[in-house]
Amino acid sequence: MSKVKAVYSDAYEVDIGAHVFPTVKFRLIRERLLKDRLITEDDCVLAPEASSEEILLVHTKEYLDKLDNGTLSLQEIFTLEIPYSPALVRAARYCVGGTILAAKLALETSACAHIGGGFHHAFADHGEGFCVLNDVACAATFCNKKKGIEKIIIVDCDLHQGNANAHIFKKNKNIFTFSIHQENNYPVLKPPSDLDLGLADKTDDQRYLAALENNLPGIFAEFKPQLVFYIAGADPYEKDQLGGLALSIAGLEKRDEYVLSLARESGACCCVVFGGGYAQDIEDTVLIQYNTIKKAIEIFN
Repeated sequence: MSKVKAVYSDAYEVDIGAHVFPTVKFRLIRERLLKDRLITEDDCVLAPEASSEEILLVHTKEYLDKLDNGTLSLQEIFTLEIPYSPALVRAARYCVGGTILAAKLALETSACAHIGGGFHHAFADHGEGFCVLNDVACAATFCNKKKGIEKIIIVDCDLHQGNANAHIFKKNKNIFTFSIHQENNYPVLKPPSDLDLGLADKTDDQRYLAALENNLPGIFAEFKPQLVFYIAGADPYEKDQLGGLALSIAGLEKRDEYVLSLARESGACCCVVFGGGYAQDIEDTVLIQYNTIKKAIEIFN
Protein backbone atom coordinates (compact mmCIF):
# COMPACT_ATOMS: atom_id res chain seq x y z
CA MET A 1 0.00 0.00 0.00
CA SER A 2 1.33 3.41 -0.98
CA LYS A 3 1.54 6.36 1.41
CA VAL A 4 0.82 8.57 -1.59
CA LYS A 5 -2.85 8.17 -2.51
CA ALA A 6 -4.26 8.81 -5.98
CA VAL A 7 -7.59 10.64 -6.34
CA TYR A 8 -9.71 9.79 -9.37
CA SER A 9 -13.23 9.75 -10.82
CA ASP A 10 -14.75 7.99 -13.81
CA ALA A 11 -16.64 11.26 -14.39
CA TYR A 12 -13.48 12.74 -15.94
CA GLU A 13 -13.90 10.73 -19.14
CA VAL A 14 -16.34 12.81 -21.19
CA ASP A 15 -17.35 12.35 -24.82
CA ILE A 16 -16.32 15.63 -26.46
CA GLY A 17 -16.13 14.29 -30.00
CA ALA A 18 -13.07 14.73 -32.21
CA HIS A 19 -11.03 17.00 -29.95
CA VAL A 20 -7.33 17.38 -29.14
CA PHE A 21 -8.01 16.97 -25.40
CA PRO A 22 -7.95 13.21 -24.64
CA THR A 23 -10.30 12.75 -21.68
CA VAL A 24 -9.70 8.99 -21.85
CA LYS A 25 -6.14 9.55 -20.57
CA PHE A 26 -7.27 9.73 -16.95
CA ARG A 27 -8.68 6.20 -17.00
CA LEU A 28 -5.68 4.87 -18.92
CA ILE A 29 -3.24 6.32 -16.39
CA ARG A 30 -5.16 4.86 -13.48
CA GLU A 31 -5.29 1.44 -15.19
CA ARG A 32 -1.55 1.48 -15.81
CA LEU A 33 -0.77 2.47 -12.21
CA LEU A 34 -2.88 -0.45 -10.99
CA LYS A 35 -1.47 -2.87 -13.55
CA ASP A 36 2.11 -2.07 -12.55
CA ARG A 37 1.14 -2.22 -8.87
CA LEU A 38 2.36 1.27 -8.10
CA ILE A 39 -0.98 1.72 -6.38
CA THR A 40 -3.68 -0.67 -5.20
CA GLU A 41 -7.42 -0.21 -5.38
CA ASP A 42 -7.23 0.89 -1.73
CA ASP A 43 -4.77 3.62 -2.69
CA CYS A 44 -7.14 5.00 -5.34
CA VAL A 45 -9.56 7.37 -3.63
CA LEU A 46 -12.77 8.42 -5.37
CA ALA A 47 -13.11 12.15 -5.93
CA PRO A 48 -16.25 13.71 -4.47
CA GLU A 49 -18.33 16.25 -6.35
CA ALA A 50 -17.42 19.73 -5.15
CA SER A 51 -20.18 21.60 -3.39
CA SER A 52 -21.36 24.91 -4.78
CA GLU A 53 -19.93 26.54 -1.64
CA GLU A 54 -16.48 25.17 -2.48
CA ILE A 55 -16.70 26.32 -6.10
CA LEU A 56 -17.92 29.77 -5.04
CA LEU A 57 -14.72 30.27 -3.04
CA VAL A 58 -13.31 31.34 -6.43
CA HIS A 59 -16.02 31.44 -9.08
CA THR A 60 -18.95 33.83 -9.35
CA LYS A 61 -22.48 32.64 -8.76
CA GLU A 62 -23.53 34.02 -12.14
CA TYR A 63 -20.97 31.88 -13.95
CA LEU A 64 -21.76 28.75 -11.94
CA ASP A 65 -25.49 29.23 -12.62
CA LYS A 66 -24.79 29.48 -16.36
CA LEU A 67 -22.84 26.23 -16.24
CA ASP A 68 -25.47 24.40 -14.22
CA ASN A 69 -28.39 25.73 -16.26
CA GLY A 70 -26.77 25.40 -19.68
CA THR A 71 -27.10 29.11 -20.45
CA LEU A 72 -23.58 29.98 -21.57
CA SER A 73 -23.55 32.27 -24.60
CA LEU A 74 -22.08 31.12 -27.90
CA GLN A 75 -19.15 33.47 -27.27
CA GLU A 76 -18.54 31.93 -23.84
CA ILE A 77 -18.55 28.43 -25.32
CA PHE A 78 -16.22 29.59 -28.12
CA THR A 79 -13.82 30.99 -25.49
CA LEU A 80 -14.05 27.73 -23.55
CA GLU A 81 -12.86 25.88 -26.69
CA ILE A 82 -14.54 22.63 -25.68
CA PRO A 83 -18.12 21.46 -26.37
CA TYR A 84 -20.52 22.29 -23.55
CA SER A 85 -22.54 19.46 -22.00
CA PRO A 86 -23.95 18.61 -18.57
CA ALA A 87 -21.39 15.77 -18.45
CA LEU A 88 -18.58 18.29 -18.93
CA VAL A 89 -19.87 20.41 -16.04
CA ARG A 90 -20.21 17.29 -13.90
CA ALA A 91 -16.61 16.35 -14.69
CA ALA A 92 -15.45 19.84 -13.75
CA ARG A 93 -17.33 19.73 -10.45
CA TYR A 94 -15.81 16.36 -9.58
CA CYS A 95 -12.39 17.64 -10.61
CA VAL A 96 -12.64 20.54 -8.16
CA GLY A 97 -13.72 18.10 -5.47
CA GLY A 98 -10.84 15.83 -6.42
CA THR A 99 -8.17 18.50 -6.07
CA ILE A 100 -9.62 19.72 -2.77
CA LEU A 101 -9.58 16.15 -1.46
CA ALA A 102 -6.03 15.59 -2.77
CA ALA A 103 -4.89 18.76 -1.00
CA LYS A 104 -6.50 17.60 2.27
CA LEU A 105 -4.79 14.20 1.96
CA ALA A 106 -1.46 15.87 1.15
CA LEU A 107 -1.72 17.90 4.35
CA GLU A 108 -2.34 14.68 6.29
CA THR A 109 0.29 12.44 4.70
CA SER A 110 2.81 14.85 3.06
CA ALA A 111 1.79 14.16 -0.56
CA CYS A 112 -1.13 13.14 -2.75
CA ALA A 113 -1.62 12.84 -6.49
CA HIS A 114 -4.77 13.73 -8.41
CA ILE A 115 -5.25 11.79 -11.65
CA GLY A 116 -6.73 14.93 -13.16
CA GLY A 117 -6.86 18.62 -12.36
CA GLY A 118 -4.66 21.57 -13.23
CA PHE A 119 -7.30 23.57 -15.11
CA HIS A 120 -5.49 26.89 -14.72
CA HIS A 121 -7.23 28.91 -17.46
CA ALA A 122 -10.62 29.11 -15.70
CA PHE A 123 -11.23 32.62 -14.36
CA ALA A 124 -13.72 33.52 -11.65
CA ASP A 125 -16.40 34.53 -14.16
CA HIS A 126 -15.61 32.45 -17.26
CA GLY A 127 -13.76 29.43 -18.58
CA GLU A 128 -11.27 29.31 -21.41
CA GLY A 129 -8.63 27.08 -22.96
CA PHE A 130 -10.45 23.76 -22.20
CA CYS A 131 -10.79 24.81 -18.52
CA VAL A 132 -14.32 24.98 -17.08
CA LEU A 133 -13.63 25.38 -13.34
CA ASN A 134 -10.31 26.19 -11.70
CA ASP A 135 -9.71 23.25 -9.37
CA VAL A 136 -6.29 24.43 -8.14
CA ALA A 137 -7.54 27.93 -7.33
CA CYS A 138 -10.52 26.48 -5.45
CA ALA A 139 -8.32 24.01 -3.54
CA ALA A 140 -5.65 26.61 -2.70
CA THR A 141 -8.32 29.03 -1.47
CA PHE A 142 -9.98 26.25 0.53
CA CYS A 143 -6.68 25.37 2.22
CA ASN A 144 -5.90 29.03 2.91
CA LYS A 145 -9.32 30.04 4.23
CA LYS A 146 -10.69 26.80 5.70
CA LYS A 147 -7.51 25.00 6.79
CA GLY A 148 -5.47 28.01 7.88
CA ILE A 149 -2.55 27.26 5.54
CA GLU A 150 -0.80 30.60 5.17
CA LYS A 151 2.00 29.77 2.75
CA ILE A 152 1.04 28.09 -0.55
CA ILE A 153 3.03 27.93 -3.79
CA ILE A 154 1.54 26.97 -7.14
CA VAL A 155 4.38 25.56 -9.24
CA ASP A 156 2.90 25.56 -12.74
CA CYS A 157 4.94 23.53 -15.23
CA ASP A 158 2.25 23.30 -17.88
CA LEU A 159 3.27 24.41 -21.38
CA HIS A 160 0.89 27.39 -21.12
CA GLN A 161 1.09 30.27 -18.69
CA GLY A 162 -1.29 29.95 -15.73
CA ASN A 163 -3.18 33.12 -16.58
CA ALA A 164 -6.25 32.59 -14.41
CA ASN A 165 -4.27 31.67 -11.29
CA ALA A 166 -2.08 34.73 -11.83
CA HIS A 167 -5.18 36.93 -12.02
CA ILE A 168 -7.13 35.30 -9.19
CA PHE A 169 -4.25 35.48 -6.69
CA LYS A 170 -2.64 38.75 -7.77
CA LYS A 171 -3.46 40.42 -4.43
CA ASN A 172 -3.18 37.33 -2.22
CA LYS A 173 0.15 37.40 -0.39
CA ASN A 174 -0.44 33.92 1.05
CA ILE A 175 -0.46 32.21 -2.37
CA PHE A 176 2.62 32.53 -4.59
CA THR A 177 2.10 31.82 -8.30
CA PHE A 178 5.02 30.53 -10.37
CA SER A 179 4.67 29.65 -14.05
CA ILE A 180 7.28 28.28 -16.44
CA HIS A 181 5.88 28.09 -19.95
CA GLN A 182 6.41 28.65 -23.65
CA GLU A 183 6.24 32.43 -24.07
CA ASN A 184 5.12 32.34 -27.71
CA ASN A 185 1.96 30.35 -27.09
CA TYR A 186 -1.53 30.58 -25.62
CA PRO A 187 -2.69 32.68 -23.85
CA VAL A 188 -1.86 35.81 -25.79
CA LEU A 189 -2.57 38.03 -22.78
CA LYS A 190 -0.62 36.80 -19.77
CA PRO A 191 -1.51 38.46 -16.46
CA PRO A 192 1.70 38.51 -14.40
CA SER A 193 2.27 35.68 -11.96
CA ASP A 194 4.45 36.35 -8.93
CA LEU A 195 7.18 34.89 -11.12
CA ASP A 196 6.86 34.01 -14.80
CA LEU A 197 9.56 32.24 -16.79
CA GLY A 198 8.58 32.57 -20.43
CA LEU A 199 10.75 30.20 -22.45
CA ALA A 200 11.82 30.47 -26.06
CA ASP A 201 10.49 28.08 -28.69
CA LYS A 202 12.33 24.73 -28.84
CA THR A 203 13.71 25.04 -25.30
CA ASP A 204 15.25 21.64 -24.53
CA ASP A 205 15.73 19.54 -21.39
CA GLN A 206 18.96 21.18 -20.30
CA ARG A 207 17.78 24.77 -20.60
CA TYR A 208 14.39 24.01 -19.05
CA LEU A 209 15.91 22.31 -16.01
CA ALA A 210 18.48 25.09 -15.64
CA ALA A 211 15.65 27.64 -15.53
CA LEU A 212 14.00 25.71 -12.70
CA GLU A 213 17.26 25.27 -10.80
CA ASN A 214 18.11 28.97 -11.10
CA ASN A 215 14.76 30.17 -9.76
CA LEU A 216 12.78 27.68 -7.66
CA PRO A 217 15.20 27.17 -4.73
CA GLY A 218 15.27 30.90 -3.99
CA ILE A 219 11.47 31.09 -4.05
CA PHE A 220 11.15 28.14 -1.68
CA ALA A 221 13.83 29.50 0.66
CA GLU A 222 12.26 32.95 0.86
CA PHE A 223 8.56 32.03 0.84
CA LYS A 224 8.83 28.86 3.00
CA PRO A 225 5.70 27.09 1.70
CA GLN A 226 3.61 24.78 3.82
CA LEU A 227 1.80 23.40 0.76
CA VAL A 228 2.80 23.11 -2.90
CA PHE A 229 0.40 22.57 -5.78
CA TYR A 230 2.47 21.08 -8.59
CA ILE A 231 0.81 21.38 -12.02
CA ALA A 232 2.79 18.75 -13.92
CA GLY A 233 1.73 19.40 -17.50
CA ALA A 234 2.77 16.82 -20.09
CA ASP A 235 2.58 19.37 -22.89
CA PRO A 236 6.18 20.70 -22.80
CA TYR A 237 6.90 17.37 -24.55
CA GLU A 238 8.65 17.68 -27.91
CA LYS A 239 5.86 15.82 -29.73
CA ASP A 240 2.93 17.68 -28.21
CA GLN A 241 0.39 18.84 -30.78
CA LEU A 242 -0.17 22.23 -29.12
CA GLY A 243 3.37 22.84 -27.96
CA GLY A 244 6.59 24.32 -29.21
CA LEU A 245 9.01 23.28 -26.48
CA ALA A 246 11.38 20.35 -26.94
CA LEU A 247 11.48 18.34 -23.74
CA SER A 248 11.99 14.58 -23.94
CA ILE A 249 10.10 12.08 -21.82
CA ALA A 250 13.28 11.59 -19.78
CA GLY A 251 13.60 15.36 -19.38
CA LEU A 252 10.05 15.65 -18.10
CA GLU A 253 10.76 12.90 -15.59
CA LYS A 254 13.82 14.84 -14.38
CA ARG A 255 11.60 17.92 -14.07
CA ASP A 256 9.19 15.96 -11.88
CA GLU A 257 12.00 14.62 -9.75
CA TYR A 258 13.46 18.10 -9.27
CA VAL A 259 10.21 19.83 -8.29
CA LEU A 260 8.99 17.02 -6.05
CA SER A 261 12.36 16.62 -4.33
CA LEU A 262 12.52 20.36 -3.70
CA ALA A 263 9.07 20.28 -2.12
CA ARG A 264 10.04 17.31 0.03
CA GLU A 265 13.34 18.84 1.14
CA SER A 266 11.63 22.12 2.01
CA GLY A 267 9.26 20.31 4.37
CA ALA A 268 6.21 21.32 2.36
CA CYS A 269 3.29 19.02 1.66
CA CYS A 270 2.67 18.47 -2.05
CA CYS A 271 -0.52 18.09 -4.10
CA VAL A 272 0.20 16.90 -7.64
CA VAL A 273 -2.22 17.61 -10.48
CA PHE A 274 -1.80 16.97 -14.19
CA GLY A 275 -2.53 19.97 -16.40
CA GLY A 276 -2.35 19.56 -20.18
CA GLY A 277 -0.98 16.88 -22.45
CA TYR A 278 -1.78 16.51 -26.14
CA ALA A 279 0.89 14.24 -27.62
CA GLN A 280 0.39 12.89 -31.13
CA ASP A 281 0.43 9.42 -29.56
CA ILE A 282 -1.80 9.32 -26.48
CA GLU A 283 0.43 6.60 -25.01
CA ASP A 284 3.18 9.22 -24.69
CA THR A 285 0.91 11.47 -22.64
CA VAL A 286 -0.14 8.53 -20.49
CA LEU A 287 3.50 7.56 -19.88
CA ILE A 288 4.58 11.10 -19.01
CA GLN A 289 1.84 11.57 -16.44
CA TYR A 290 2.21 8.02 -15.14
CA ASN A 291 5.87 8.86 -14.56
CA THR A 292 4.87 11.92 -12.53
CA ILE A 293 2.88 9.83 -10.06
CA LYS A 294 5.57 7.15 -10.03
CA LYS A 295 8.14 9.78 -9.06
CA ALA A 296 5.87 11.22 -6.37
CA ILE A 297 5.46 7.76 -4.86
CA GLU A 298 9.23 7.19 -4.92
CA ILE A 299 10.04 10.53 -3.28
CA PHE A 300 7.29 10.79 -0.67
CA ASN A 301 6.74 7.16 0.38
